[in-house]
Amino acid sequence: MHRDSCRALFQDRWFIVGIVLAFLLTMLILLGPSLSPQDPYDTAFMPFSPPSAGHWLGINDGGMDIFSELIRGMQNTVAFGLLAGTAGLAIGVLAGLTAAWLGGWLDEILMRSADILMAIPPVMVMIFIAAFFRPSPSALALALACLSWPTTAKGIRAQALIVKQSLHVRAAKGMGASGAYIMARHLLPELFPLYVISFVAKTRMAMFMEASLAFLGLFDPSRKTLGMMIRYALQYYYLDIWWNWLLPPVVCLSLLIMAVAFLAISLEKVFDPRLKEL
Repeated sequence: MHRDSCRALFQDRWFIVGIVLAFLLTMLILLGPSLSPQDPYDTAFMPFSPPSAGHWLGINDGGMDIFSELIRGMQNTVAFGLLAGTAGLAIGVLAGLTAAWLGGWLDEILMRSADILMAIPPVMVMIFIAAFFRPSPSALALALACLSWPTTAKGIRAQALIVKQSLHVRAAKGMGASGAYIMARHLLPELFPLYVISFVAKTRMAMFMEASLAFLGLFDPSRKTLGMMIRYALQYYYLDIWWNWLLPPVVCLSLLIMAVAFLAISLEKVFDPRLKEL
């Protein structure tokens, strides 16, 4: 990443807020298990017990520690987002570079496939897959990646076509360099900022999708997620548990989405010249 781009990022208020939130949430995810050593699946505690020194957020209806459940839920939500974001980025980069470099009928097939997938609402497909096939979270994350790659592929293809015509790429091609060598040594590194933007955007979308599907009850009910915690807590809205059971997963999910959203905004402002402020 260019030095000027790094300086611009750290001068952007959205990036500062996003990176601070991301750091704090990462520390909570990593250090949370040591702060609350209870097993999130342990049902040995008294249901609906209020917060105490041993149970910072109290006990839920199943006799499980809410804070431990919250940490595990955040871990699962973030892991789902990272897997879907990484896989979606990898597919998009591969499709975009291949289409740009080879062109012809392969380019046409890849881009028309991308157009078709972009016309299909991913949420409807995900609900169908989750409801009828009940796949594992990892399989569902990969399915989401297979639906989300077109936007990355189109952006990578457009920029790769520009870089493909640059003097150093044409010189390498004239000296007999193979297509694989040129893509690996020239096209792939020069498009790095687009990878970061795409990865952050896809991770944000995947975390929100995971929470939504869990809230709808389309995940394994024994799997700890922020969406599932919100779903169960809402069943007891008439009890005075909103601040210690319902509010924490809502706040944590909101902060996760906000942190990634702020990072996405700042990255787009710095690396996309069309979004730079005048």
